[in-house]
Formats: sequence, structure tokens, C-alpha cells
Amino acid sequence: MARKEMGRWSLHVSVGLGLLALLLTCCYAEVNYCYAAKGKTCSECLQTSIGCAYCPDEMYTGPRCDLEQNILAQGCSAAAIITAQSSMQIEENQQINMKLQQSQVSPQRMSMTFLPGEKRLVDVEVFAPNKGPLDLYILMDFSNSMADDLDNLKRMGKELASVVGSLSEDYTIGFGKFVDKVIEPQTDMRPLNLKQPWPNSDPPFSFKSVIKLTSDLEFFNQELQKERISGNLDAPEGGFDAILQAAVCKDKIGWRPHSTHLLVFSTESAFHYEADGANVLSGILKRNDELCHLDENDQYTEDITQDYPSIPTLVRLLRKNNIIPIFAVTSHSFDYYEKLKEYFPIAEVGLLQEDSSNMLELLDTAFKNIRSKMSIQAEDKPKAFATQFQTTSGSVSQYGAFNFKPGEIGKFKMLLSANREVDNEPVCQLDQDQKDGIMRVKPTTFNAAVNVKASVLCPTCACEQARVPDARRCYGNGDLVCGKCQCHEGWLSTFCNCSASAASQDSSQCIGPGSTEACSGRGDCTDCGMCVCYNPKRFEGPYCQYDKSQCQRSGGFLCNDRGSCIMGRCVCTEGWEGNACDCSRSNQTCLDTKGGLCNGRGKCVCGRCECPSGIEMTSVCEPNFQAQLGVCESTRYCVQCQAWKTGEKKKKEECDKCIFKVIMVDELKERKKVLDSCSFRDEDDDCTYHYTVQNPEDKKVKDLVVQVLKKKDCPAASLLWLLPLLLFLLLLLALLLLCCWKYCACCKTCFQSCLALLPCCRRGRMVGFKEDEYLLHQSRLTSDHLDTPMVRTGPPKGTDVVRWKVTDNVHRGPNHPQALIKPNPKEIIQYPISLRLNRLFSENLSRPESRDAEQLRKEVSDNLNEVYKQIPGAQKVQKTSFRLQRNAGKRQDYAIMDTVLPAPRGNYPDIVKLTEKNVQSGNLSDLKVVPGYFTVATDREAAGAIEFQEGVESLDVHVPLFAKEEDDDKKQLLVEAKDVPLGIAEIGKRLVNITIIKEHASSVFSFLQPAYSYSRKDGVANIPISREIIDDVRTQVTYRTRDLTAKDKRDYMTVEGDLTYLPGETQKTVPVRLLEVGEKNVLLEDKPVKQFVMDLSNPRQGAKLGRYPRTTVTIVDQPEPTVMMFKKATQNFSTSDPTYTIPVVRTHNQDSPATVKWRTKKAQRFDLSGPLKFGPGETEKNIVIDPVSHPGPIKPETFQLELFDPSSGATVGERKTTLVNVADGAPKSPEFAQKQQQGYINSKASSPANPKATATGPRSIRLKWDPPAGNPTGYKVKYWIYGDPEKDAQVMDVKTPHADLTNLYPYCDYEMRVCGYNAMGDGIDTDIVSCQTMEDVPGEPGRLAFNVISPTVTQISWAEPAETNGNITAYEVIYTPIDDDKKPVGAAKKVKIDNPKKRMMLIENLQNAQTYQYKVRAKNSVGWGPFRDATINLASQPARPLSIPIIPDIPIVDAEAGDEYDSYLMYSNEVLKSPAGSKTPSISGDDYSMNAKWDQNFLFPGGSGTRNLSASSSPMSTLSSNYQVGGGTYTTETSTNYVTGPGGTRRQEMLIGGGGVHTSEVIMRKRSENRGYTDENIRDSIVMGDLSGTLQSPDARLSPGVPDTPSRLVFSALGPTALKVSWQEPHCEKDILSYTVIYQLLSGGEAKRVNVTNPEENSVIIQDLLPNHSYLFKVKAQSQEGWGPEREGVITIESAVDPKSPLSPMPGSPFTLSTPSAPGPLVFTALSPDSLQLSWEKPRKPNGDILGYVVTCEQLHGGGDVRTFQVNGDSADISLTVPNLTENVPYKFKVQARTTQGFGPEREGIITIESQDAGAMSQYSMQSMQMKDISQMPVQTNDSMLDSFFSDGMMMTTQTSGMVTRQVTKEVVQRSVTGGATVTKKMFYES
Repeated sequence: MARKEMGRWSLHVSVGLGLLALLLTCCYAEVNYCYAAKGKTCSECLQTSIGCAYCPDEMYTGPRCDLEQNILAQGCSAAAIITAQSSMQIEENQQINMKLQQSQVSPQRMSMTFLPGEKRLVDVEVFAPNKGPLDLYILMDFSNSMADDLDNLKRMGKELASVVGSLSEDYTIGFGKFVDKVIEPQTDMRPLNLKQPWPNSDPPFSFKSVIKLTSDLEFFNQELQKERISGNLDAPEGGFDAILQAAVCKDKIGWRPHSTHLLVFSTESAFHYEADGANVLSGILKRNDELCHLDENDQYTEDITQDYPSIPTLVRLLRKNNIIPIFAVTSHSFDYYEKLKEYFPIAEVGLLQEDSSNMLELLDTAFKNIRSKMSIQAEDKPKAFATQFQTTSGSVSQYGAFNFKPGEIGKFKMLLSANREVDNEPVCQLDQDQKDGIMRVKPTTFNAAVNVKASVLCPTCACEQARVPDARRCYGNGDLVCGKCQCHEGWLSTFCNCSASAASQDSSQCIGPGSTEACSGRGDCTDCGMCVCYNPKRFEGPYCQYDKSQCQRSGGFLCNDRGSCIMGRCVCTEGWEGNACDCSRSNQTCLDTKGGLCNGRGKCVCGRCECPSGIEMTSVCEPNFQAQLGVCESTRYCVQCQAWKTGEKKKKEECDKCIFKVIMVDELKERKKVLDSCSFRDEDDDCTYHYTVQNPEDKKVKDLVVQVLKKKDCPAASLLWLLPLLLFLLLLLALLLLCCWKYCACCKTCFQSCLALLPCCRRGRMVGFKEDEYLLHQSRLTSDHLDTPMVRTGPPKGTDVVRWKVTDNVHRGPNHPQALIKPNPKEIIQYPISLRLNRLFSENLSRPESRDAEQLRKEVSDNLNEVYKQIPGAQKVQKTSFRLQRNAGKRQDYAIMDTVLPAPRGNYPDIVKLTEKNVQSGNLSDLKVVPGYFTVATDREAAGAIEFQEGVESLDVHVPLFAKEEDDDKKQLLVEAKDVPLGIAEIGKRLVNITIIKEHASSVFSFLQPAYSYSRKDGVANIPISREIIDDVRTQVTYRTRDLTAKDKRDYMTVEGDLTYLPGETQKTVPVRLLEVGEKNVLLEDKPVKQFVMDLSNPRQGAKLGRYPRTTVTIVDQPEPTVMMFKKATQNFSTSDPTYTIPVVRTHNQDSPATVKWRTKKAQRFDLSGPLKFGPGETEKNIVIDPVSHPGPIKPETFQLELFDPSSGATVGERKTTLVNVADGAPKSPEFAQKQQQGYINSKASSPANPKATATGPRSIRLKWDPPAGNPTGYKVKYWIYGDPEKDAQVMDVKTPHADLTNLYPYCDYEMRVCGYNAMGDGIDTDIVSCQTMEDVPGEPGRLAFNVISPTVTQISWAEPAETNGNITAYEVIYTPIDDDKKPVGAAKKVKIDNPKKRMMLIENLQNAQTYQYKVRAKNSVGWGPFRDATINLASQPARPLSIPIIPDIPIVDAEAGDEYDSYLMYSNEVLKSPAGSKTPSISGDDYSMNAKWDQNFLFPGGSGTRNLSASSSPMSTLSSNYQVGGGTYTTETSTNYVTGPGGTRRQEMLIGGGGVHTSEVIMRKRSENRGYTDENIRDSIVMGDLSGTLQSPDARLSPGVPDTPSRLVFSALGPTALKVSWQEPHCEKDILSYTVIYQLLSGGEAKRVNVTNPEENSVIIQDLLPNHSYLFKVKAQSQEGWGPEREGVITIESAVDPKSPLSPMPGSPFTLSTPSAPGPLVFTALSPDSLQLSWEKPRKPNGDILGYVVTCEQLHGGGDVRTFQVNGDSADISLTVPNLTENVPYKFKVQARTTQGFGPEREGIITIESQDAGAMSQYSMQSMQMKDISQMPVQTNDSMLDSFFSDGMMMTTQTSGMVTRQVTKEVVQRSVTGGATVTKKMFYES
């Protein structure tokens, strides 16, 4: 039993001391990592953080792991404490020798050990010589376009030597050349062109080092003269291969170790980079191994086996080898290299003339710029360390950038720190190579470095080896290790003296001293006498005896909001102390205007000066003349007592308190030379004395200089001296009476309190205020209310309602001037009213703009207005808001309503009574409230009630403080508990005195407004804090942010600190970083509004807080602008039409109103304009023009309408103009007249009335109408996809006035019209009705692609679903570890991505060598679609470092580089924009999963790895490729021709129908960008409709089971001789078995056939076409019942050709698709710098007779008017001269044929006249390009992309018609055409 009692006592003592330790710890820092490890072993303790100590004394009962000072304070012997110490040693430190002309650093070598969390600051010096050694290597593009550049370089050899000599006295110079990979499509592989691609040129090559770095300039010039140009096909060059080889082949190039390395990269083209080698023609996929591969001739040998390097790879390797790149590029590619430069720590870009004539000036400028920069970085830094570089003054240098001048020693500080944790893992648990290593700290351009050998010290304790088994201290039930018991199994507690199996259930062990209940009635008593509190967030302690809400308060705030309530007392945060944490340790607030402490007169206590009594002083003990009505008034009595021994302070003890000594003089100084001149009458002798006051000239002197004139001015004698005496006696009498009154009141209160404390006099329970008084400073108030606690003692059973009141300005006596002013009882004042609603508070109620808050606010207003209308003169309530009340007992979660009632002042008693009466009934009209709580206030008094529910012991009273500008400097409020109308409690402590001191502020701090809104896209919220200057001195104020709905480190980064305002400063800005969506966890919470607040507090140096001490910041995502545009590009009317109705449609953000203006242009009869207003939800409005209302006859004409000047938040879409054609009105036909006579059609040509279409599902629409006049026997409903020609419409025959359209596309716009018919024929069609089908769940996302960063990190990306069926709103990614049977072996993790534009994510910390299944699905407004899944094991992928290519909005990270690269690799959101994909090492498909290395040579569609790839070759070239698709492969070698040129990746699509021309725009349907035919790589595509031009009648149906005609043909250009043909599956009652594609020249010739035996495939690739030749294509489908009808289409691939070989495309020329009805290719000829000639060929198959052409011209990037030219005639070759152009500005031209049937499709071209050569045109594109394509893509690179060829799971059989057929199974197949023989081939898959 004794042992048991001993255990209990020891346990509670240890717990108590542990809690005491926590209190001590919290006083030192907010986070004590050592104390957090108190339960760990000795070694784990020392390894936790720097400063941790361990006490192994077995008699010690406190926390064993803590800060050393804390352990000592708790009684541990200093000799026993175990600590650890790190070390630092400088091993080599040679001083910098400025005479030595080479780069130097000091010190050179040092070693350090760090404890976790430790930091060290080291001084470092660097020196860069004025003219140090220099190595200059020139790397030049040798493609044919650089021929003149090479000639100029040869001529400037001597000048080059002169420039280099001016840069350095010790230099070398070298030369290298590059072109591109010698393989298709980069190079023309025909043998003749491989030998000599251009006249007088060398064979093509990738890179060759021509001249090794040498100082022999004569040799350099001689070798340079021998060089000849070479050539390649595609525009981007392979310069990155050359840069990498020049960097890593140090010996081959000749780089010297102690010189500055410059690499000049000269080109006029863009560049290939990683993954551009992975294409269908070359088959290259192997990553660059970053090694030197130069042969004995210094030529690169691995160009055809390795990919180009990535940009991060180049950055790392150039930096590693101290090479600075200088990009000398022409204007064609300058923008791209300018952006590329940003990724290098130091690099320069110079604009090179077209012939490189300014090369020398460029080098000189670039080198001077480089010498002015220095970037310090730490290389090879272990993961456990962090570095920071600072100036000598201690400010941090961003990116390590310093402006050290050459020839001078630069000094900086290096801060090294060891991380305490890395990725939430203790640093001591990392691998050895991650916590030890040698860092090289150096400028980027230096070879010399400070070598820092750094290691993390992970100490261990020797006492852990001296284990005492079954120690007596542990009662034999455990081992004693380092003074701590480690219990055996089955034993518990600190000393192992409590059995787990027979644990005591005696609850007496849980009863604390002075308590009668176990765990104080607030918890459960568990084994071994341990209490588990019911509410740990509120109760704590070994017996749950402490309430966390009952610590002392300051200013109404618990622990002054500067600490935490722990174990019944406030534990303050660092910098604060005191029982209520209201005492600041800082003395910054005690600094006077001279920088001294309390002006040397007082003591700084709790951050405030305690000044000696005497005269009035400021808060820093400086004389406060303003408070004393000036300097004279404040000094008069001290002058009087010292000079004359008279006055109020004539007593010696009073006079000695004066803070200055007077100087008696015979003559005073002039008034203007002193601070003030004073004169006063001495009451003792009625004489006037004079003196002056001035500040001391010596600032070290604190006292004022007061000089008093020795001689007084005395009047004649009188009896006036008796008056002051009488006044004094009267004042004394009044003072005595006041003291008596106060003394009696105090005695009465004390007497009542004493009686209440006696048991015999106590009547049940007592209620009363907890605090006696508060002293508040108005400048520190952050609220206009004070929460003061009221407590209840005695049995807490039953309910007590306590009424209270508060009175303002009780310090004013009845005769005070303000008290004598009687207020006007009829004056309308504001009555703040607070009620507790009978409903729980929700987060939405805190947002005034939320729907919940708005509805509740209306309900409150309606009911309160109903109640208070009984008050005469009362107005409607206003400013209603909702909040929570802290410390409100059981009602804490209920909403408090605050509102304001304007009413006459005299009605205050009536309002209080009416409110109390309704509150006690629980209803205010129909508004439910909680009885027992209300507050009614005026501007000078308030009354209210609070309710103690059963079991509640403490409540807060929300007391208004009535803070006003006109308040006295020191005012008092009295809070009084009046009575208990409900309950039996007696009132104990009845009164609370509140004193508010109003300081005379030197400055007033305030936010400019109470709320701000910022978009996440802003990145930073800049919050201005203004200062109103009253006394222009140095002041300070503290700011801090706090969470509301926005969370720190998720939505924003919290900030806290002090702002210092120097004299004259009135405003400063605090930046708060706003985090992007997903920056932390890739997740967004579904909360539309995120808010946080920023508070001002603790104004210092006499300042105070002003109007807005708090501001609320709302983080919003700006909605995308609404888009308004014309519905159609062309509108057709006739002169007989009564009105012209032109529809304007609106898309995106349709919930807000929007306005756009419109106007007519080039109209003959009228000039109209006006606004068009869209209301919320409106999507279409009409512009109606009445031609009759304008003067003049109505004639045929053509004019334009233009939209302009959209309202805020809106924009004009791509169809900002529409062409209005007014033709002659046709007379009514005889058939029409006959129908009128039969009564079927009335005189107004009526049709079925009021047609209305409603979507009934994602694939169905119901069309309803009113029957027309006449006797229709049925109706014909025509419907078609918006954008398709009406002749392609499907027709439905119905007998009822409604029709259900089914089998439609989801989320697709349809147009429809209906007409009636009877025996006489068809009636008149209705107007077109539009309707959009409903959304459906999206299809599965496109193929998944993986970037393998490491065996545990991958980047996964995916394509948008082919069938979005709506607007994609989110994606979900699930990844699960699985075994070989694909069964889960761990928990699945789910990530939701709310931004549909970010279709990729980085997944880290995967299990090494573990196979994972990844699943991705998309969501729209309907719901989630099906998953796309893939399986991959990262460990099976290449283990070499993989660089992530440049992808928008994805950080570029080089896996092999250290953390220092993060500082400048940045985010790529505009640079070198490429498709949303990457390196292509891994890809998933439908039919397989990958657990091994992906060994393909071609990446198929849907995968994010696709990229703009070169796909160019010479005519009739031979190529070979390996293909892998689905589950098999096929290999082919064929003759083909791919030539690309500049152009965009945007598709150009045109609609053809019935051999005619459809005049609608390129977009087939409004949602076409979300559905079908959206391969981003397709250069040009055309969609063919039904060429038959007729609609099948119901009687002309095909035989059952025979397929219909394929519904659509899509042609997609892949090159000038290749295209992709796609079609849509036709309707068939039986399964489709196969397809056949037949094509031949339109002019005749052999027909070729391609059989597609896989019915799942609906596309083929045709590669043997001739450029500029029209082909007829036919596609038909087969079922068991036979072949269906054919779908036909005529198509031409137009391209510039070699004049000498018309069948061979020109290298680099653009290509585009054309229908026979489009004008021929546009040909531009420059006539002058401001004019050109445009010519074109007439359409090959016009739709009707050609009347002429319309040509429009506009600037590509906007600006200027759209110019229109009319060209009449029908000649074969037509030309137009266009004047008044601007040079170097790109223009877009459109040519459109005007025929008897209307207008044909447009042909577009983009052209720029460049000023360098007026006769030569820059490259241009004959196709439509998006503006972003022009501005962000290299002009020369727009190659065919990989996924244009095949789709998922494709199987295809292709054969040509002929006599010979053979089956191909070999890896390589040669196909040739000789004479009239044809070789037939079949391609199939090997399983």
C-alpha cells in the first residue's frame, strides 16, 4: 500500500512538474522542439534540435528533455546534464592577392558540423580582376540562311582580335559550327543532297568543333577562311546538341581552369529541345546522356541516337562548367532567346543584324554587361542544408545577386543552416550522403570556390549503453536507462509500479486536493489514477482542475491575446510577460524622440514609461505641453516656487519634484530665439513675473533651460489677495463633502460583500463580475466593446438571468459643463441592439454577401420593424450583421444578431422594456430568439441581460465602450449588475469600473478602408497602412494577419511585424503573398470566398489607432469575361424583307449584365449605331434594322455591322463584324400563289406558329409548334448541327404538332425548322429555331503520360476527354499500390483538381520499386465520367536524370540539380509554349500496362507527350520507322514527302456540301472544340458533308442491314504530300465489318484503295499524294449484308513547290488544305516598304458563276481599321495592289469569291513586309493562326504532331489495287512504283 501511495504521489508530482516545465518553456519561445521530445530517449532528445539537453539524474522528476536553462531551473544538477556541441574550423584562408589577375575567393576551405536547426554566419570575400583570363568560343549556325553571316565573320577577323584584346590581356578564341541531326525529317537524306545540300556547301552535320581555343589569331583566321556553309530542311536548328558538347568536352574545346568562359551562340532560327527527337520519322527516343561524344575529327557522333538536351540540362551543365552563354540572334527569333535567357543565372542576348555585321559591337556590349553582374550560388549542397547570402549589412540578396565591381574585393555573408526536418522526417534519419557533403560556394563565373565540408551532428548518449536491468527505481518491473524507467510488458506509469492487467479502478486516486469529485467532475478516472478530461480543449491538469477560459484578461482579451491559458495561468508568447501577458518586454515603445529610454527620467516597465510626478509628461517622459495648455502653463508653478518660493508648489518637497532648475537673469532673450516667453501673476504679492523656456542646445542634456527675470512687475497694494483664499476654502469644503460621500458608498459595498462571504449569511448561489476594474488605452483599442466575465458560485443548478447596465462618463460631476447640457429627447439617435437568435451560427452568416446571410437579414428586418413600430418615431432597422459570442455557456454556438434602430432619444426606456418583454417570450413577431439575452444601447448608456444556464459558471458581458472623438482625456464607465429577475442567485461583486485613457497622439494609424478584394492571379495583396501626422516624429505600429475562411499556407502566407515611419512618411504597404490553387496540396476546398483579416496594434511613440484598425481581405478568382459576338459572319436579306434582324450571341459568365455597342460601316443609305444590353441569363439579342424608315429606295447593297466598346468584364469575340448582303427580292412563285388560293397558306405566308425547342436530355430535343391555318395532313421537321449546311439536315415526318428528336450529340447546338404539308405539297418553313442538348457525363480522359522524375516521383498528365459532353469542371486522380495480379496492397489516395486547365500533377514520395495503378476521370456539371487507367512501376523506367520540358504553369525542375536551381528556373507560363506533355518515356493505353521500360519509337495520340515535331523531308525520300500500337507492332519503309513550314497548329476547317459552298464559318458547332476532330497537331483540316446534295425520301431506304453513308469526312493535313482521312461511323442495323477508302486524281488516273478491316477504326493515313493536285476520296462501309453507299470528298493540299520540280515541295514552305470552291493559294509580291501585290487563282469548282471577289485586310495583332476591296471579274489569274501598309507589321488577308449563289469560303494569308529588303517577303502562312500562335511560337516551327496519325487501339489494313499481292511480316518493307506495276502491301499487328 505504501508503494502504491508512493507511486501515486510520484506520478502527480511528475505531472505537475511537467506542466510547470511547459509554463517555463512557453515563456521563452512559441515552439520548443526540445520539450516536445520530452518522452524520447536521450539520443533522440539531443538529435531533436540545437540547444536540447537531457537530464539522466534518476531522482529528477521533471521533463528530461528540454532547454538547458529550463532543466536547471527544475532542479537537475548542472554536472549531470548531457548536451552536445558542434564545431567549426577554417582550414585554408589565404588572403586575396589583387595583383594576381585571376578570380579568387577567401577563405578557401573550411569544415563545420551542425546540430539540427543550427545556423552559422560566415564572412566571404571574392575578387574578379579587371582583365582576367578569357576564353571565347564562337558557336555558329551553318544552315544555308547564315551564308552572309559567315562571310562577314571571315572578314572581321582582325577586328575580332582587337575587341577580344580590349576585354582581356590573356585570351583564347575558338570556333565551332552546327546545323542539325542528320536524319529525317531534320535533314534531306537523298544521297545527292547528303553530299551537297546547297551549291558550294559542305555535307550536313550536327556539330563540329572547328578551331580549338587558341591565342594564335593568325591561325584562327586562316582556319576560319576554309569553312563553307551547309544546310538542312526544317527551320529550328540543333544548336542545343552543340552547346552541350561544347560544355562537357573540356579538353576538346580547350577551356582553361582559371579563365572566364564565354560561349557565343549565333543563329537566326529557333531551336529544337528535348523530345523533338522523338518523332515518327527519325524514331529517336533515347535521352541525351550528357557525355562528350566528339571523335578524332572533333565531330559529334551521337546525333542520330540521342535526343536533344532539355533546357534545365543546359542550365545545369553550363553552370557546372562556369560557362556564360551569349545569344547573338536575329529579330526572327530574338523574343524566344530573350525568354530563354531568364533561365540562366547569367546570360546575355544581343540583337544580330541579318548579316551579323554588328557581331563585334554585340560582343563588347554583352561582355560589359556580364562583368557588372555576379551571382553567388552553393553547388553540391546536401539536402539537409540551406544557404542564404546576405550583404554586409545583413539584408538578404535575392538569387545571390551582387553588384561587385571588377578589380575590387567584394564582401558578403553566407548563412548556412542545418534543417531540423526534411520532408517531415528528422534530419538525423536521412541517408548519410544527404546530411554530409562538400559544398562549393562561388560566383557563377568563377572556378575558384569556398569548399565547405558540412555535416549534421547526430550525437548519441553513452548512458544508453549502461542499462540497469530490473532496477529498484523501477520497482523491479523495468530497466533504468539514462535515469528513466523503461517498463516491462504489462507494467505502466513513470516508475513501472502500476500493473496493466490489474490496474486500480479506485477513483480516489483521481480526486485532487480540495476537491470532492473524481477528476473535478470534468473527466473520467482511468487506470493508475490518470484523468482523461471530457473536453481537453477547455479542461486540463492532472485532475482536470484547470479551465482554459478562466485565466486573467487584459482589455477584455484572454491573456491579452498574447499568450495561452495553461494550467490556470497565462503562458505568454515571446516578448510578453505579466499575469495577463499585458507587459511587453520590448523597450521600443519607451524610446523618446532623441532615441533615449524614457527621456532618462523614468523606467520602462511593461513597454511603458513610468514617469516621475511633477508636470504632465508624454508616454516617454517628455514634457507634455499640449496636455497642459502649452509650455508656459506646464512650467509656471515650478518657476514660481524656485524663483520666489510662492505658489502651489512653494513647499520644498513639492518644489523638489520639478524636473528643471531656473536661472535668474537680468535680461531675457527675444521671443523668436526661445521656445516660449511666459508671464504670470504671483498670487502671493499680486506681481507679474516673466521668464523664457528653451530646449537645451546639447541633446545629451534632458532638462529645459528656463531663464527668469529677476525683477517682478508689481501693481499698487489692494485687497484682491483675499479672493484666492476664499476660493480655495470653498474648493476644500467641496472636496471634503465628496470624499465623505464616496467613503460611505464604499463602506456599504464592502459590508455587503463581507456578509455574503459568511456561511450564515449566504443565500444559495451568488453572481457577480470577476474583475474590479479595467484600464484601457484608446489608441490600443481594436474593438468598440469589452467582454468582461461574470461568474456564478454555488450549486450551478437552475437558471439565473442577470440584468446589467453601463453608464458612460461617470467621472463627470453634476456640474461638469457637458453634464449640464441637456440632450434633446426628440433627437433621432442610433440604438445598437443585440439579440441571440434561436439558430446555430454558420460560416455563411459571417459573409454579408452570402445567400444565407441575406435571407436571414431580411427575416430579422421584417420582424423587428413589426415589433418596433410601436415606438413613436422609430424607423426601420439597418446594418444587420451576425456573429458568435465567446464564453457564452451552452449558447456559445448560437448566432448573435447585431442591428441598429434609429429612434428618438427620449424613447430609450420604452425600447428597453419592449425588447426585454419580447425576448422573455422567445419571439419578436415571428423571429425566434433565445430568452435571457439582449442589449440595447445609446451613445451614452446601455442596458441588457445575460442568462446563466444550468451547469454554467462563467459568461461574458458584451459591454459597449462608447469611444468617441470628443471624449475626455481620461474617462470612466461604470458597469453595474442590477438585479436577478429570474433565478435565486444573489448579486455579489456588483460593479466594474472601466477607465479609458485618451492619449494625445503624435500619429494616427489606420487602414485606408475596412475591406479589400484581390484575385489569386494578382499573386500579392498589397495592403496600404496610412499615417496621419500630428507630431512629425518617428513612430511604429504592429501588424498581423489572422485566418478567417482563408487558411495560412493554403490560401495565403501569414505576415507579422512592425512598420517604422520616419518623419514625413505617411503611407507604407504590407505585401501578403496569395497562393495559387493547388500550390500546397494541388487541392482546393469548395469555398467560393476566402477571407482573412489584418489587424493593427501596439502603436508606439505616442501614436494611436484610427478609424480602421482592422481590414478584411477577400481572395477572389476573377470570373472569365463574358464574350459577345455576331452569331454568323454573314447575314443574307432581300429588298422585300420588312426588317433586317441580326442576332448577337453571348457566351461565358452569363449571370451578369453586359453591354456592347454596335454600328454600321460602309452602308449606302444609313449610318446607324446604338447599345445592345444583355440582362443576367440572356444569351442572344437581336439588332433590328428597318430599311423602310430611312430615306431613299431600297436597293441591293452590302454593308458591315461592327461590335465595339464592351462593358467592364466583357469582351468582343472573334466575330466582331458581320457582313450584311441585301439582294433583290424575288417575286412569289406560282406554287406559292396556288397554295394561298387553296387556303393552305394565308396572305401573310404563315407557317406553323410559335415553334419552341426544349432539350429533354443529353441526346434528345422536343420541338413543339402551333398548327398553321389550312388543313395540314402532317409535318416535316428538319434538324441539323449548328454550322452544318441545311441541305444535310435529317428529316422527320410527324402527324402531331410536336416532334421528339433523338440520337443527338450531347451538349451540342442544333438548328431546326418545321413546315406543314398536305395533298397540295409542302407549306412554308418556320424560322430557324436553335436549341442545345443537355450535358452528359464526359468520356474518359485521353491517354495518360508519365514523366519519371525519380523512382519515387512522377509527373502524370492526360488529355481532355474526346467527348467532354459539357464544360469540364474538375478532374480526379486516384493512385493505388497493386501487386502482380493488380490487387491493391495499400490504401488508394485520391486527389481532386478543380482547375480543368491543369491536366497534370506531380506525385512525390511513392514507394520505391512499387507498381501503382493510376486512374483519372473528368467531371462536368452532370457528374463524373468513366476512368482512364494505367499501370506503371517507376523503378523500371530509366534511372538517369530526366529533365521536365518547358510546360506552361508547371515548375521546371532538374532532378539531378540541387535546391539552388529552384531560385531561377522559375515557372514557365509563356516561354516556348508547347503542348501539355513531356518527354514520352512512358505512356498508357487501353490494352496493356507497363511494368517494364517502354521501348517505342513513336508516341500515339492522346498522350501528353506529343509536341510540335519536325516532319520534313525532301521529295521521294526513303524513311523507315518502327510503330507500336495497342498490343502489336508493324514496321514500314516507304517513299513519301513531308515538308513543313511556318504556320500555326490551329486547325482550319471548312464545310462542303452537295458540291456547293457552305458560307458559314470554320467552326462546325459551338462545342466543336470540345468534341471530335480536335487533334492539336493537325495543321489544316476540312470537313466534308453529303456530296449527293439530296435528301433520301422514306421510300428510298437501303436494304435492312446495309450501312448508311458515312456521315462526315474529315481531311487533316499532315504535310504537303500526306493527310489523315477520318469519318464518322454510319448508321447500320447490323455490325460494321470494315471500311474501304478509294482515292484518285480528280483529273483521272489510277484509283488506289485502302482497306480498313478493324471496324473500330475510322481513319487512315495517306502519304503518297502530289502537292497542288486535287484528289477525289470515297469512303464506304461494309456489313454482312454488303457495301453501303459512298461518301465522297474532293481535297487539295496546297504548298509552294520547287520551280524546277513542280511535284517537289519547297523546304520550309507552308501547306494548307483547300476545297475546290476556295480561291487558290495567295501569292504576295512586295512592291515597296508600304505596298504589295496580292494574287490568287480562281476556285477550281466554284459554287455558281463567279461575279467577283471580296478582299479584306487587317493588322494581325489588332489596331487600325479593317480594309475591304471589291474585285470584279472572272479571269483565271487575278491580282490586287494594296497600298498604305506599315513595314514590319504582320497583316492578315482574306479572299472570298462572290458567286451567283452567294459567297464561298475564305482563303487566309498572313504577311509581313520587312524593311531590310523591300523586294523580299518574310515567311508567311496561308492559314488561319491564333494570335497566341503568332506571338509565342517560333515562326519556323509548326510541324506535324505525332498523335495525328493513329488513335487508340488502331488496327488497319491498307492495300492498293493491282495484280500482285503479298503479305508483309518483315521488319522493313520497301515499297516502290516502277512503270505500270503496282506493289500491294498489307500492314497488320504482330501479337
